[in-house]
Amino acid sequence: MLKWRAIWAIWTALGIGPAYANVALLLEEPFGGFWSMNPAHSAIYLSRMCVDSPLSLRRCTPGEQGTVISRYHKIDGWDWIAIPVIPYLYAVERPDQLPRAATRQQIAQFRDAYRRSHLEEVAPDRSDGSPPSGNWTELVGEAYDRAIYGFEIETTVEQDERLMRELQSRPNRARYNLLFRNCADFVREVFNFYFPKALHRGFIPDVGIMTPRQAAKCLIRFARQHRQLRLSIFAIPQVPGPKPRSKTMRGILSMTKPEDYSIAPFQIGARNSPD
Repeated sequence: MLKWRAIWAIWTALGIGPAYANVALLLEEPFGGFWSMNPAHSAIYLSRMCVDSPLSLRRCTPGEQGTVISRYHKIDGWDWIAIPVIPYLYAVERPDQLPRAATRQQIAQFRDAYRRSHLEEVAPDRSDGSPPSGNWTELVGEAYDRAIYGFEIETTVEQDERLMRELQSRPNRARYNLLFRNCADFVREVFNFYFPKALHRGFIPDVGIMTPRQAAKCLIRFARQHRQLRLSIFAIPQVPGPKPRSKTMRGILSMTKPEDYSIAPFQIGARNSPD
């Protein structure tokens, strides 16, 4: 199991605590054999919001750690899905279950066990009872596939509750489009709901397509122009194991300074948990 100081570092990075709340952009490195054509993913972490189901948000109660919410491609027709932060990262429910390393078989078992307990609504069994195919595996255990960088800004109760009402008042049906309604567009919509005009598309070099890298660049620049937002940056390393390491995203980290990082044990670019 990961040592407790590593777990505490994650908690610190995510800003988990009764007097602190934030919204964070999660920038997730690309991976896979065709990584140059396999884009990075981006998601939103909300420390004050938790889930009753993958499709329903509520205020967290004391001791809960918040939620990751994102737009996905072809997951049972839903536009966004919300997952508690620990399952999202590691496909387990409690910090004491975090593995120090994981084989491919263990990762598949972790994911399917969590799916059977909590995700049947969005990823039901096949007719023979076996796990479904498709992209549902992106919902849980992301830290097995990728290193993740977080860019967080403090929020107020009123801001969070307005966002929660907005998300749950509109139809949650799939409208995914790679060019105009992808995961980075969802991040742009959420951050611009909190902070109007904070994020925008990049026409050079992204030819007008919103990308995770562009979202992070915009947020860093916006935060530098509005120092009162107190931007913090953290890294969550890819869990050690036989899976190939994800590919480093260039350009983003050069815009930051080492003192911007909110925790010391998980330095940007790290690939292993601390001893």
